[in-house]
Amino acid sequence: MSILPKALTVPARSLLSRWFAARAPKSDNATLNLRNVYIFFSREGLLFAVLLIITFIAGINYGNNLVLGLCFYLISVWLISFHVTFAHISGLQVRLLDVTMAEAGAPVWVTLQLRNDSRRPRRQLLFTFEQVASEQTEQKPYKKADKNNDNQHEINADSQLSVLVTRLQDEQIIRLPVQTYRRGQLQLPRLKIKTVYPLGIMRAWSYVYFARSAWVYPKPETFDWQAQYAIASPEDLPIGGQYRQGQDDFERLDNYIEGESLARVSWGHVARGQGMFTKHFADPVGHEQTLDYTDMPAAQHEQKLAQMAYGVLTLGELGVPFNMRLPNEITVNKHATATMGEGEAFAQACLLRLAKSP
Repeated sequence: MSILPKALTVPARSLLSRWFAARAPKSDNATLNLRNVYIFFSREGLLFAVLLIITFIAGINYGNNLVLGLCFYLISVWLISFHVTFAHISGLQVRLLDVTMAEAGAPVWVTLQLRNDSRRPRRQLLFTFEQVASEQTEQKPYKKADKNNDNQHEINADSQLSVLVTRLQDEQIIRLPVQTYRRGQLQLPRLKIKTVYPLGIMRAWSYVYFARSAWVYPKPETFDWQAQYAIASPEDLPIGGQYRQGQDDFERLDNYIEGESLARVSWGHVARGQGMFTKHFADPVGHEQTLDYTDMPAAQHEQKLAQMAYGVLTLGELGVPFNMRLPNEITVNKHATATMGEGEAFAQACLLRLAKSP
């Protein structure tokens, strides 16, 4: 809690944020150096500074050389800590590898690659995105990330907002969540890298501003499917699907007709003395669906997109071929034929279209 009133702290923080951003241009590859690394006393270091002042005043006031010697010794420790803490974070390279897509209200996951070109390992590096948490969101403590055999560390979906890298030798991959609140394009907040190694007296930190953004699709909203969308499970698929002759799925057994290929004969039945039968196979064609914006029962635009997201996820999980029509695409080209597809990859492409929809 700040002692100063918000009328003073808010403009000061805004001014500092603009100054930090001007010194670190947006990029997906960043190297910490003298220009973007900052250092100051930590909270415990402020008590150490008070100790320096007290010992110096006491040594001067009482003319005690031992107290002054202790003061100068503590000052030398502070100077060494100042240099070591700054050098420990300077030179670190951070690269943005991937940003996932998520529904509104769920976190997107940012994958970062850390690289240390120094021969000495870097320790106690804390990584966190400075994001504004909602009133219902509780800030959780950080989780330690020890280096494993494949130099990769992943965080579970319900884990913390920060990652503490206890030892970084060469390269390491970490994942950090960024909370989302609404559909559309999300500019990643600034990444804060902090360390108080080795003594905890000085705190060195840096900010990284990434150029890449994330996309957030609508939170799926269930609704009563109309007749053409009435598919809740594979058992509810309409009867009488279309099939074509193929080699994948067994369809039926028929009596053997002279001249048919012997490769299709069920020799198991022949061995049991049940006669000769021919095995027939078929590939299902499936039932095509069309998700149309105008067919959604909701009245508001965002709610319609949320219902379409529910339809996309449902059809993608079932593997049903479908296409999707958005209002902006219909307006641009009324005669255009929407792309037909199926599966999880096509569903993700449709969700991206929903995220980008105006």
